[in-house]
Amino acid sequence: MEREQNNPIVAARRLSAPELPKRFYTEVSLAETPSGWAIRLDGRGARTPARNALAVPSRALADAMAAEWRAQGERVDPATMPATRLANTALDGVAREMQGVRDGILAFAESDLLCYRADEPDGLLAEQRRHWDPLLRATEARLGHRVVLAEGVMHVPQSAALIEAARRALDRIDDPFRLAGLHVVASLTGSAFIALAIAVGEVDPDDAWEAAHVDEDWNIRQWGEDAEAKLRRERRKRDFDAAVLAIRG
Repeated sequence: MEREQNNPIVAARRLSAPELPKRFYTEVSLAETPSGWAIRLDGRGARTPARNALAVPSRALADAMAAEWRAQGERVDPATMPATRLANTALDGVAREMQGVRDGILAFAESDLLCYRADEPDGLLAEQRRHWDPLLRATEARLGHRVVLAEGVMHVPQSAALIEAARRALDRIDDPFRLAGLHVVASLTGSAFIALAIAVGEVDPDDAWEAAHVDEDWNIRQWGEDAEAKLRRERRKRDFDAAVLAIRG
């Protein structure tokens, strides 16, 4: 402990880290309001960083947020509050930039994870087909256009008709919470097609998460799992689960 206290690198990191705010409330509750389910801290409405009322349309998402606020210790750490962070993003950002968020999701469709297959080994190829082909068949049926597959990482463009069909599907989603959730899922998985499949209920979210990690899981089985990588994945899964709550409404 003394060695760590005298370590200049550790000391610099401690000084540069932002100081978390102290917990300023005791009781967390929910109230149904015209804006949705609102977080109450000691009976007073919580607010986002931009001072919007922290209220969401989904009771399930609100319950997750309330649990996060209750779980805070002496200080409030946003890093441990994925549902609350997502709600803040939806209210403060996505609600003002709906089309920009749709465009961001659509960009993943142009180089979607599910379209890029390994050229070897055969075992990995089989895993990709098992997890990804059903999702792609459902995507093609829903959007009405064929998805182009490629081997390796060389970019292969999708048809303009497919991209336009995906755009129309996103244009029909006008709820900022659902869009925020879709953007989080697309970003975490590298796949707009996975995000849209979750939105229409074509895939179980846990199966979707597994599909998004076929390559990673294959490498883990071959070489073992790194402890830090495991922690990062657990954090991403919490973000993913919060996003699913927002998507499902």
